[in-house]
Amino acid sequence: MTDTSPKGGYMPRDRQWQPDGLTPAYKTSLKRSPQAALLSFPSTLGEETGPVFGHDLLGRLDNDLILNCAQPDESAIGPRIILHGRVQDETGRAVPGALIEIWQANAGGRYRHKKEGYLAPLDPNFGGCGRVISDAEGRYEFRTIQPGPYPWPNGMNDWRPAHIHFSIFGHGFAQRLITQMYFEGDPLIPLCPIVGALKSQAAVDALTAPLDMARTVPMDARAYKFDITLRGRRQTYFENRVEGM
Repeated sequence: MTDTSPKGGYMPRDRQWQPDGLTPAYKTSLKRSPQAALLSFPSTLGEETGPVFGHDLLGRLDNDLILNCAQPDESAIGPRIILHGRVQDETGRAVPGALIEIWQANAGGRYRHKKEGYLAPLDPNFGGCGRVISDAEGRYEFRTIQPGPYPWPNGMNDWRPAHIHFSIFGHGFAQRLITQMYFEGDPLIPLCPIVGALKSQAAVDALTAPLDMARTVPMDARAYKFDITLRGRRQTYFENRVEGM
């Protein structure tokens, strides 16, 4: 069979793949959407080359949200999951050395934040954040608990599906992309106005992690796989830079 996949070169973004900045059903977009034509500014050399992230930045439990904020002999409450995947470019090549940070609500749907408005119980052993650096093959892995859904004041009865926020750094702080990941089979996904801003089911699927039974740990944790594609026509949707890194 002939391999017709692209091997390199510039791959332009497909703006139709991205949601519109102004999406009235998502009420926050009324104030946050651009009011003038978009401008593109090149990054400076200093922004692109520093600082450099190394493994000495990470603590032993930084990628284990079940234990990294827990008291001795305690652990976070909720269904345990393994979240893993691969960071890759538009041609499928690995992106090693990317700093990946996540943050999420606890199993009850509450963030550990002083301005949190949802009065679900706090878990004293769950901080809700972690980080890891992708390996030579672009792979990453976290241990965490599955977050719960929560209500939000977008409409009279809007609920966010269970989700985990991702921040991906390149080789410097200026190279940062932010997105969020949903879980396969969640009935709230098609009801969410933020998800509804996406223009196709394929775009929704790109933000939805399927259950990965091959990586499940028996009697301990289910597994979900979420691959992240930077740049190109079918890149993962990012909330800040639609052109990717």
